[in-house]
Amino acid sequence: MLTPVLDTKPKTDWIALAEEVLAGKELTKKEALGILHAPDTEVLSLLQGAYRIRSHYYGNKVKLNMIINAKSGLCPEDCGYCSQSIVSNAPIEKYPQLSKDVLVDGARKAKEAKAGTYCIVMSGRRPTDKEVDNVIQAVREIKEQHNMKICACLGLITPEQARRLKEAGVDRFNHNINTAASHHANITSTHTYDDRINTINAVKEAGMSPCSGVIIGMGETDEEIVDMANALRELNADSIPVNFLNAIPGTPLGNMPKIGALKCLKVLALFRYINPTKEIRISGGREVNLRHLQPMGLYAANSIFVGDYLTTDGQKTQLDHEMIEDLGFEIEECAFDSEPPVLTK
Repeated sequence: MLTPVLDTKPKTDWIALAEEVLAGKELTKKEALGILHAPDTEVLSLLQGAYRIRSHYYGNKVKLNMIINAKSGLCPEDCGYCSQSIVSNAPIEKYPQLSKDVLVDGARKAKEAKAGTYCIVMSGRRPTDKEVDNVIQAVREIKEQHNMKICACLGLITPEQARRLKEAGVDRFNHNINTAASHHANITSTHTYDDRINTINAVKEAGMSPCSGVIIGMGETDEEIVDMANALRELNADSIPVNFLNAIPGTPLGNMPKIGALKCLKVLALFRYINPTKEIRISGGREVNLRHLQPMGLYAANSIFVGDYLTTDGQKTQLDHEMIEDLGFEIEECAFDSEPPVLTK
């Protein structure tokens, strides 16, 4: 007769920790690492705690975002994860900035997909004033036709460009920190971590909502993952896309292994516990890393991208809609219905 092996290690009460977070507690480094190091057998209770926080601020609503790759490839930066980088040999389509009419039509497609936020993304280090002008013209026309949030992701921008984008109707600007400050030099050498922080601050000063996130799976440590989540809390990023590396052959990081699905869920829970009031978005790489556990991620996150990404394919939009429906959740078609609330202490 086999004698069962009992786990006598004390378990964390994740629900109690979630209640403390809702009361204003900020996690210690030890508590944050405890989330990433939690036994796989505790993932369900960990997600239950994350859901307690998520549902408090966002109920069962799910925000949908859709990207248009407004300028592909041709980038002088050497980011190791990116197929559009100058150091990438990945066979991708390369083209200059799309016309205003194509950008406007992309917003129509996003609306049809029930996306409340339309993201205009361009490759490159920084946009020219002419490229910014084209985005501005497109945004003005989109705002006349649709009640939707516009997010721009154009690289390093100047305070003047940020001001003009805000005046044109751009609601949000994305510029990811991507990784921890301590790991940044291992990912790219053509710009600094501070360059990214300065751009986010320029966005905030112009009055646009700051969107900034990370890519998990680029060789960072668990301590650095915690540092990323805390850095975004300090930056007060309203929207936090959590990408899981989709290793693209032909890029310097093309041979990196996939992240386990359970580790992905722990990461999403970590970002919810540390940034309780924010829009946490499951972003690039969710299909290949979370795989069949994608629905479980929405117990911590309250947002996803639908459609394709910049140079990789996403899950079919209908499958995303069905996933949300099967969870008993609801698509929030108007992104202005719930803004990130202020955390009370």
